[in-house]
Amino acid sequence: MTSGLLIESFADFARSKNIDRPTMIAILEEVFRTMIRKKYGTDENFDVIINAESGDLEMWRTREIVDDDSEDIWDYDKIPLAEARKIQDDFEVGEQVAEEVKLDDFGRRVVQTARQTLIQKIKDMEKELLYQKYKDQVGDLVTAEVYQLLKHEIILVDTENNELSIPRAEQISKDRYRKGESVKAVISRVDMLNGTPKIVLSRTSPVFLERLFEIEVPEIYDGLISIRKIVREPGERAKVAVESYDDRIDPVGACVGMKGSRIHGIVRELGNENIDVINYTENLELLISRALSPAKVSSMTIDHETKRVSVFLKPDQVSLAIGKGGQNIKLAGRLVDMEIDVFRDNEGQEDDEDVDLMEFSDEIDDWMIQELRKVGLDTAKSVLALSKEELVRRTDLEEDTVEEVLNILKQEFE
Repeated sequence: MTSGLLIESFADFARSKNIDRPTMIAILEEVFRTMIRKKYGTDENFDVIINAESGDLEMWRTREIVDDDSEDIWDYDKIPLAEARKIQDDFEVGEQVAEEVKLDDFGRRVVQTARQTLIQKIKDMEKELLYQKYKDQVGDLVTAEVYQLLKHEIILVDTENNELSIPRAEQISKDRYRKGESVKAVISRVDMLNGTPKIVLSRTSPVFLERLFEIEVPEIYDGLISIRKIVREPGERAKVAVESYDDRIDPVGACVGMKGSRIHGIVRELGNENIDVINYTENLELLISRALSPAKVSSMTIDHETKRVSVFLKPDQVSLAIGKGGQNIKLAGRLVDMEIDVFRDNEGQEDDEDVDLMEFSDEIDDWMIQELRKVGLDTAKSVLALSKEELVRRTDLEEDTVEEVLNILKQEFE
């Protein structure tokens, strides 16, 4: 293979991978200098001149002429006078000899190895550029096309045909993907696995919801409204605390839009995830009340040391505060960064259909009842409103114990 063909084929390949010209020249020079070092032991007295456009390559070896009897004749940058005069018969001691080294001098096998090395270097550089590109975009919203549906992940491709991945853990449970359709997601992280970058996307991250709000609500994108915090149960429910820097702008109204026009698009994108937009305030008590919306709080006691809040509500508000499967109270607690315990306000009206836990003392041990009452669960319905997992998390009861209690309480209402 001639130097012209080698450089031209490499240059075409490099251009197809969007490698810039200075980088391409640097890679070519390094590969040729590696060939020189292998053959001559050093490349210090060699000049490599490359024209990537024309495919021209020149390699020049420069040595100083010394007397034939000199001790320096074995130095890499010296040449005996007799050998120099074979190149040009009027050379004298002390002059410089520049010899052109041809690609053919290295042998066919070395040239083929050089070609493979060039291609591998470009592929490695392509991977590094891809890694750096997406690493700088972590947290950004991207739209990509579904390429392959696998058991544990979805493979997508971007506009440059780079592969992106949405692992099952980063997918909304209600999502259904079809090959060829466009999917929005946020870049969660970029991992380097065995020298190959793996770009991981997420649709469950709070950042994804934040980016969707930035698209739909110009005031957020322009910085007039700030998103203070987002907590999510992906695909089910989310709470978004927003704050306005302009007293004339209602942050909640701006995010929801006229007749819900702005938030509807976000809800649809998230598989009908129920989104509560809350007006942020530094007043913790007021923030907790807003976080427990749509329930109306009668009063509360805040213990700042234990980061626990006891909230008192009328009986008909308890189930609203807790929410389906305990989602509302769990998200409210995460939003204000405190554990919230709900208690029924005894001054309010009683729920005729509900039953006090003490009435189950013949079936449920007293210590179990007391453990539930500690976290504000003093009626059958308040316990049944929470999932088994949430009850285990909030109390010191074992999973089997919680399951037994739930079965007893369910029988009461069947």
